[in-house]
Amino acid sequence: MITKQELLECAVTNFTTFGSKRFTMDELAHTLGISKKTIYKYYSSKEDLVLASISLLIENFNITVDDIMAKQQDPLICIIEIYKMGFEYLKYFKPSFIFGLKKYYPKANLVFDAFRHTIVNTTIYGLLEQAQQSKIIIEGVNLKLFCELYFNHFEEIAFKNNKLFETYSNEALLNHFVIYNLKGISNTNYTNSYFE
Repeated sequence: MITKQELLECAVTNFTTFGSKRFTMDELAHTLGISKKTIYKYYSSKEDLVLASISLLIENFNITVDDIMAKQQDPLICIIEIYKMGFEYLKYFKPSFIFGLKKYYPKANLVFDAFRHTIVNTTIYGLLEQAQQSKIIIEGVNLKLFCELYFNHFEEIAFKNNKLFETYSNEALLNHFVIYNLKGISNTNYTNSYFE
């Protein structure tokens, strides 16, 4: 008998690979070698399963973010490493997975939007504030505006071109989305291993 966790992990893998709307409950049941009835014992609807999938992805991401922040003292390196890890995750996501949430799974989309808001407007903003207080970032930089311009919707920009992750390396994407922008607001006497 398959466990709820095994079912969820299989759903996450397939939803992110093929898109949550496109990958059907029939295909999930077939992949696992079970009946659809077994899936509905654990999840009352596909939306509940998509919501659980998003929640698991967020939980795993947050564990990694907490680990980065516990190990790293430099706030800009924390930001870079959070996005580096984020790009690694997004590399395996079908764009339709993110965009499909808004259109087909409103509850899951609300959870995902709340997560994005927290990452940018609490975690990243807090690290930028810390960097500015430590004189790493130029004093006059408006951090809220910086977050709005460069971090608030980066996955939407990244996925507008379906081949962005195939065309460019994660290093190139990280440089252009994150590192060069942070370098531009940093004091000239500050450096780190990513800036060199």
